Amino acid sequence: MNVDELVRDTLRETAADTVSVPAGFADRVLAVRRRRRNRRIVTTAGVTAAVVAVAVAVPLLDGGDEVRPASRKNSSDIIGHPDQSPPKDLIAAGDTVLAAFQVSKGVKQDNGDIVHTPTYGLLNQKTGKYEKTKRWAFLDVAPGSRTAAVLERELPADRIGLLDLITGKVDRWIPVDHGVGGVAFSPDGRKLVATTYAKNPSRYLADKPVNVDGKDEPGPVPSRTGFTIVDVASGTSDWHKVPLVKDEFGFSTMNSREDFDWSHDGSLVYTHLTSEPYRQYYDLNGDKAAVPANEKYLSYPEAGLSPNGKLVAGDFAGSGKEIAVAVNDARTGKRVYKLPAQQLLAWADDKRLIAWGCDPEKCSGKGEFRNQLLLVTIGTNQVVPLSDFRKASDAYPGRWSPIFSTR
Repeated sequence: MNVDELVRDTLRETAADTVSVPAGFADRVLAVRRRRRNRRIVTTAGVTAAVVAVAVAVPLLDGGDEVRPASRKNSSDIIGHPDQSPPKDLIAAGDTVLAAFQVSKGVKQDNGDIVHTPTYGLLNQKTGKYEKTKRWAFLDVAPGSRTAAVLERELPADRIGLLDLITGKVDRWIPVDHGVGGVAFSPDGRKLVATTYAKNPSRYLADKPVNVDGKDEPGPVPSRTGFTIVDVASGTSDWHKVPLVKDEFGFSTMNSREDFDWSHDGSLVYTHLTSEPYRQYYDLNGDKAAVPANEKYLSYPEAGLSPNGKLVAGDFAGSGKEIAVAVNDARTGKRVYKLPAQQLLAWADDKRLIAWGCDPEKCSGKGEFRNQLLLVTIGTNQVVPLSDFRKASDAYPGRWSPIFSTR
């Protein structure tokens, strides 16, 4: 259960419509309301399968009714749909759930600019299905997958919405003083890091063209200004200026979108760099910070550190026709495992990862982009398909990309 949900539930139990949230309230809620979740594996015809349970209402202490989140109602250890792409029904493994996915389309504007516009498939926690939405320009899902932080079009936004994934309604809006282009929840869900921009990071400008395959196309214009740390419970925020990264000739080396994210323990935020050490960390006061010891060997794989901090997702490690990816020791950076996958996306637990990959026989001659979501186990190399092969559909005209969170 994430912090926003815990606060919401406790407020319902103690007040009516409007409540002032005192400092430290979220911490006190967490201290007195803990729960454990049991999981089981559902196996059908020798294949790990998924059964999405119908969510039912459960009573609250105040006598009201609330639908239990589908990702918790179905406590199966592995919930996969290897016949669906893009997914329609809940996908999860271990402690991780596919909370949303997105496709992006370049929409040409009257002045020739192109705005890369996302369409999301966002998990409805009441039905256990992914629902298409074009309302949001950007979103991130909190730990517990009950709340999403959303930004309206067009970016940069002047407020952040907290969207309830059961009701589908925005519970409240948090105003910000500097325009926001991206948001990310901290690992404990108590804070957001909001990346601030002077211009829309998703807009490519016709008057700043770049040459692509001999043809001029609208180009990206870096405009990141810094980051804002937002306290979710109170809505208070602090902005910190971060200058654009430039080369020796004064040209920016950044992408137009270069969002901040959180360190593994949530004590720092970081941004990617194009050269070693590949990440620049900052404390929550906006000062540069040293790379945490267990994040020294992180690079670009999305999975990052294992939950216990001992292993780190590595890069592609195949050779010839071999499809493989490395898992490294977080202390030394040395490879300790090699898994049959293409790209590591998220940890399901300390021994299993969700990855892009495919059976080499099915990939043969069809390119590296024929892949599906897989659950891969360290040590045994057991592979369980979680989705069908990635492809576009009438509803999502593009290749979908996953957004994971915790159950």
